[in-house]
Amino acid sequence: MAIPLQVRIQALGAQLLYALPRPARRLIAGKPIRLDGQELALDAQLLLRLQQLSGTELVGRSVRGSRTAIDEARHLVSGKPIQPVSGRELTIPAEHGDLPATLYTPEGLPEGSGLLVFYHGGGWVIGSRTSHENTARFLAKHAQVRVLSVEYRLAPEHPFPAATEDALTAFDYAHAKASELGAEPSRIAVGGDSAGGNLAAVVALRTTRRGGPAPAFQLLIYPAVDASVRRRSRELFGDGFFLTDEAMTWFMDHYVPDPDRRTDPLVSPLLAEDVSGLPPAYIATAGFDPLRDEGEAYAERLAAAGVRVALSRQSDLIHGYANFLGIGRRCTEATAEAAGALQVGLSRNAGH
Repeated sequence: MAIPLQVRIQALGAQLLYALPRPARRLIAGKPIRLDGQELALDAQLLLRLQQLSGTELVGRSVRGSRTAIDEARHLVSGKPIQPVSGRELTIPAEHGDLPATLYTPEGLPEGSGLLVFYHGGGWVIGSRTSHENTARFLAKHAQVRVLSVEYRLAPEHPFPAATEDALTAFDYAHAKASELGAEPSRIAVGGDSAGGNLAAVVALRTTRRGGPAPAFQLLIYPAVDASVRRRSRELFGDGFFLTDEAMTWFMDHYVPDPDRRTDPLVSPLLAEDVSGLPPAYIATAGFDPLRDEGEAYAERLAAAGVRVALSRQSDLIHGYANFLGIGRRCTEATAEAAGALQVGLSRNAGH
């Protein structure tokens, strides 16, 4: 797909801006933002300033327009395609029709590797394999695993529980076809960012409660895990930090229109009666993120149930940082930590 001229110009402008000396970047970004005992990273603050100057929002009036915008935005923030990583298109059979997917493989990775089934973010409404391509490539390269990125059905055309069904189908496919994918069936993780982190958590919960096969590891990057409660972080960071309170409401109204269904553990895994026995998890939160507190509450819930969990708050970052790999260094550093956790989690001697 050709990159629109306006997007190419904006991308060039962003690259030039981030190449400026730090004092110049600070001047453009404004005074440091400090809130809740945290200071926002300059890279993140500069991105928010660019968003403010351009008048762009995460979601717009229409679903179609919002989907187009997030796919185009990758040219502004995600950077050039990460190499050497190959991508192979495939389809996952499902009851309602095949699910498109892409298998990313780092150069030189032997057969029998670990594999991550990756679910992209976007509030279950927007986002795609395209918008999250470099995130998947980054995790594949830096964790030295294969990554199966899945195109699950989106709301409002396909509201809850369609995405959860597709997420489970994709994991079961990866486990059944592991050898064909070049992976070891005992070393398959589920993971994703935001809504994708939600789907990964739901798959881990469902597969464990049914008695397996279940993932060996969960990679949950600023996951949405409780749609029933407004926590303090949503009040603190619900305006001006990329993911807004208004956008969260817009997403949930499309995904689960009936408020009474939002306490279902398949929407809000934090509310599950039993989380014991779940796979080990790495849970990352961002300090300036409305979802911060629910992600951390989920980590506490898992730990209390005896699940091995590593919680990492990136206190100076905003929601979405795993997609912002082409601007500055700070977001790349945080995402590299997640890749390292995945690599360790899927090492041959990791286990439960």
